[in-house]
Amino acid sequence: MAGASRRSPWMDTELDDLRDMAKTFFEKEVTPNVMRYIENKQVDRDLWNKAGDQGLLCIDVPEEYGGGGGNFAHEAVLIEEQAYAGDSSWGASLHTGIVAHYLLAYGTEEQKTYWLPKMASGEVVGAIAMTEPGTGSDLQSVKARAIRDGDEYVINGSKIFITNGGQADMVLTVVKTNPEEAAAGISLVIVPTDTPGFARGKNLNKIGMKGQDTSELFYDNVRVPVSNLLGAEEGQGFVQLMHQLPQERLIVAVSNVAAMEAIFEETMRYVHGRQAFGRSIWGFQNTKHRMAEVATDMRVARSFLDECIGLHLKGELDIPTAAMVKLHCSEKAQQIADKCLQLHGGYGYMEEYPVARAWADLRVSQIYAGTSEIMKEIISRTLPAPS
Repeated sequence: MAGASRRSPWMDTELDDLRDMAKTFFEKEVTPNVMRYIENKQVDRDLWNKAGDQGLLCIDVPEEYGGGGGNFAHEAVLIEEQAYAGDSSWGASLHTGIVAHYLLAYGTEEQKTYWLPKMASGEVVGAIAMTEPGTGSDLQSVKARAIRDGDEYVINGSKIFITNGGQADMVLTVVKTNPEEAAAGISLVIVPTDTPGFARGKNLNKIGMKGQDTSELFYDNVRVPVSNLLGAEEGQGFVQLMHQLPQERLIVAVSNVAAMEAIFEETMRYVHGRQAFGRSIWGFQNTKHRMAEVATDMRVARSFLDECIGLHLKGELDIPTAAMVKLHCSEKAQQIADKCLQLHGGYGYMEEYPVARAWADLRVSQIYAGTSEIMKEIISRTLPAPS
């Protein structure tokens, strides 16, 4: 494991084999193409099919729905190997670890048997559309509407910053089925992207994660069957979102810690090989002390993450603890990337260097899946008052 100082307690021999397979896949199919993905603002569409052929999509979805029958540990291995490969373009963790799990947890049997096997094979790319141009963290204030008209919902509105938006074949869309209500009016509706009235904007220009197809989505009288509602009845969307967000935040933390480890390893190679004033950069006390700080922060983050993965595997990861690990790991990853970039000097500012791309990529981790400020608010609500 790149940069890791010890073996995570949730690892086992089966996961070791998966790691080897995933590493080979990323080395062959992803790493050589990273710069092209960035130039194209999206991965190659057939990457999804190749991953599906290898059994790397929906690996923690039951086999009866076409998945691999694993658990979150399997998903964590894939997320880590993608970070070790230096890629931030492929939205597989959202497709598998988030979208598929909404369907698995709340979908009807018909919805699960139709969509999940297609997501596992790569035939269908999934996305989830929450954020709107005027609505960020305040999900209760979404404006997109799904108004019932007989046996159909008529959807109008727009979404922004949607991961996989450019390639998605299906979008779980957060809407108001009752515009007069706040949280109680929110529902999730499955929208196939070939539905008339659905449109996408161009992939957005971002300061980081430039190869990820992040898009605006537009809904203009989009009609879908009422049977596309996720859940037994309208108005369950906000509760569904709150129950699934801890796994989303844990996914961000997994990616952050793996990125720390990859940056650490890359920087150690650089400072040992780069010469300045007649000796390697590693020979300077400042370098050694900076890397000692990085190694310590990285070790603490990994230990906390491993604890949270263990809790999640037992079904015991609660909302405030998920907020803590997301807050801590996203903030530390950015700090580590900044320290390591500085040790690269001018080369650290060049996009062809992994540390430069990681520095820009990691900044959004403090924003998506809930900003750091929202994480602090969630945590503070659970802090005990003095007795």
